[in-house]
Amino acid sequence: MNNIKLFIWSITAALAGFLFGFDTVVISGAEQAIQDLWGLSARLHGLAMSAALWGTVLGSLVAAWPADKLGRKRTLLSIGILYLVSAVWSAVATDVYSFIIARFIGGLGVGVSTVAAPLFISEIAPAKYRGRLAGMFQFNIVFGILIAFVSNALLGGVGENAWRWMLGVEAIPAVLYSLLCLGIPESPRWLIGRKNDREAGSAILRSIHPESSEEEIAAKVDDIANASRKPTSTGGFWTKQLRIPILLAFFIAFFNQLSGINAVLYFAPRIFEMTGLEEKAALLQSVGIGLTNLVFTFVGLWLIDRVGRRTLLFIGSAGYIASLGLCSWAFASESFAIVPVCIFAFIASHAVGQGAVIWVFISEIFPNLHRAQGTSLGCSTHWVFAALLTLFFPSMVEAFPASVVFGFFCFMMVLQLIWVKVFVPETKGSSLEEVEAKL
Repeated sequence: MNNIKLFIWSITAALAGFLFGFDTVVISGAEQAIQDLWGLSARLHGLAMSAALWGTVLGSLVAAWPADKLGRKRTLLSIGILYLVSAVWSAVATDVYSFIIARFIGGLGVGVSTVAAPLFISEIAPAKYRGRLAGMFQFNIVFGILIAFVSNALLGGVGENAWRWMLGVEAIPAVLYSLLCLGIPESPRWLIGRKNDREAGSAILRSIHPESSEEEIAAKVDDIANASRKPTSTGGFWTKQLRIPILLAFFIAFFNQLSGINAVLYFAPRIFEMTGLEEKAALLQSVGIGLTNLVFTFVGLWLIDRVGRRTLLFIGSAGYIASLGLCSWAFASESFAIVPVCIFAFIASHAVGQGAVIWVFISEIFPNLHRAQGTSLGCSTHWVFAALLTLFFPSMVEAFPASVVFGFFCFMMVLQLIWVKVFVPETKGSSLEEVEAKL
């Protein structure tokens, strides 16, 4: 890709994913110190640790409103401000209740970012690069998670207030991200479709497509404007015309979480200890999960515009079924030695398949005027099921053998494979207006 300006704009928006990953995981280094400092009961401690997650659910539900009313650029800028306020407030909190509010504000930023960042990138990216550019959001999530672990390790020995530094250091990338957002343009599709500002939209399209003639730019503007006047765009969201993208967004988010990915990421040490590994060895294996996730996310981004979204979902589904099926068999037969390998294969399958595809796919299957609402629907579905899975997984492994739990996740991925085969269209290489016509 030769357009360096477009690449910088996309990277800037994708950095919201870095803050998302960092904010989600950084709490892991502070949670024990916080419980000891304020003498929290198990219930109040759980509320403090999950406050950001519930903020994420709300943020993803309401994100369509600022994205449509204020614009994509202002919404992205507001994310940086939410992260900054959350980081500083969490670091200086003097009681658990103000801490909960601070973490909830950060969660709002996470929820809004999962809608606004892929949405913005999809709307500025040329069709042949859209998968890679929008997929950088997922790569930055994984990278942010890894940096949070490193940051916690480096700050862990700075004294009794180390946890405050762990949480407060997020203010640095939040400020940097906010400043960079001042330099990005507004989405041309929002300007033309929502504001009817063809002149401003044309100017940004010229920057995105510098090789195009004035006639080609005018044709692109007409395509966007005409698509925005179609019944699927001018009617309500919950209509028969939009049933296909609505169902696609719901089910890709539903299957994403019913693979068990959050359970494995959040409870990896516990899963490894179930195989007989000591605590230290289990934590070491968990670091391997982070590295595997990062490497194969990069592989997924390299492939997404080459082989397509649907093909990656096929590859990921096959990997899920094989790794989860073997994991279930390993626990049933007590062949624990292969469990770590199965878990790493599971993470690799997720990173190449669902992890690389979900944010891209949700942000490109809805018509222009309903893209924010549709993206919000898919993202909020993802976060509701993420919260439910995280809530119930400890009870699941207590109530059922691990072989049954992993067998259930494997069965759900068989259903995903069937769903991909029967219902999921390919969107690779098509403009957003062409995807709208196809669906």
